[in-house]
Amino acid sequence: MAFQLPFRFNAPPASMPVGSRARQSKMMEYDQPLVWVTLLLMLLGMVMVYSASISLPDSPKFANYVRWQNTYFLTRQALFIAVSLVAGLFVFRIRIADLQKAAPYLFIGTLVLLVLVLIPGLGVVVNGGRRWLSLKVINLQPSELMKVVAVLYAADYTVRKQEYMHKLTKGFMPMAAAVGFVGLLLLLEPDLGAFGVIVCIAMGILFLGGINAIWFGGIGAVLVTIFISIIALSKFRRERYFAYLNPWQEDNALNKAYQLTHSLIAFGRGEIFGVGLGGSVEKLHYLPEAHTDFLLAVIGEELGLAGVLVVIAMFYWIVKRSFDIGRQAIAIDQTFAGLTAKGIGIWIGVQTFINMGVNLGLLPTKGLTLPLMSYGGTGVVINCVGLAILLRIDYENRVLMRGGRL
Repeated sequence: MAFQLPFRFNAPPASMPVGSRARQSKMMEYDQPLVWVTLLLMLLGMVMVYSASISLPDSPKFANYVRWQNTYFLTRQALFIAVSLVAGLFVFRIRIADLQKAAPYLFIGTLVLLVLVLIPGLGVVVNGGRRWLSLKVINLQPSELMKVVAVLYAADYTVRKQEYMHKLTKGFMPMAAAVGFVGLLLLLEPDLGAFGVIVCIAMGILFLGGINAIWFGGIGAVLVTIFISIIALSKFRRERYFAYLNPWQEDNALNKAYQLTHSLIAFGRGEIFGVGLGGSVEKLHYLPEAHTDFLLAVIGEELGLAGVLVVIAMFYWIVKRSFDIGRQAIAIDQTFAGLTAKGIGIWIGVQTFINMGVNLGLLPTKGLTLPLMSYGGTGVVINCVGLAILLRIDYENRVLMRGGRL
């Protein structure tokens, strides 16, 4: 049964030549390949989360979940996916013009949530990080929400300030101040990974929106200096960085590079076609956070290089399609929609690259999940919301290219 969205295009006028109507009907109402790739990633992620978490009830750390036995994380992930699909369908019904109007208010509202996280008694502390707000049934992670809101706000800002994009004070500085304030709140949690993704989103959209190339290069150099300084001034981050450079040194392998070394062992065991679904050894309490940050390592061990390449190819398709949809929108003078689509591509692409780079030892260990696949409620829901916005942009593109009205 084909997947159907709750919208249909107006039928072509009866006076239109038969040949024209036949040619026009070849355009689908929505991007079916994008929908199926997204669903396949989420379903594959659910299977791999189950596989990666099946032994966790045996650990004292997860002793509270034993009453759900081995299906606790599977059940929760299935619920998250169901909620994500409902949220995606709801967001799809919102016009892009309405999202543009709401962007500044969404940004302010999310800033308030980031502040609330830091208030003792409101923010939930997990593994030393204060990043969640408890909603009883689920913990809300405002930093995940800020990613999609940053896309909308940066796109709206670029459109509103288009005539000032070549000026530092009126074009870039207000946006830099907003992102800087977000960064300060995220570093207090701390969540350097989310800050890095949001900076890439904002800088990428500003670059696509026509910011002065000289200012862009200079600002990029300043940002690199800031990130290096953050690492250099933090003993914990500094030790983790040097451990990443030499993970197999005994002190590193048993301490800061412990996750990285076991992730690499998992990929090594998987070879070309893997040890088989459910056959991972590293997930048996050797590799911490195997169902979240290091899910790709379990995929590499159980499905091998072949499985990893399939996952990479599907994420590549999503990013490529985002930029294609963005170009189409800009070509029909829908600049905000076009920048938003490309911003979603930057967000998914950057976060996927960082997560995969960490798993493969190409980047220092950072707490970023694999979009759509890793265990987590807020992350999966927000990823689906972002892709629902992308599908809405594509839908509106098709309506306008057919001469219809929104």
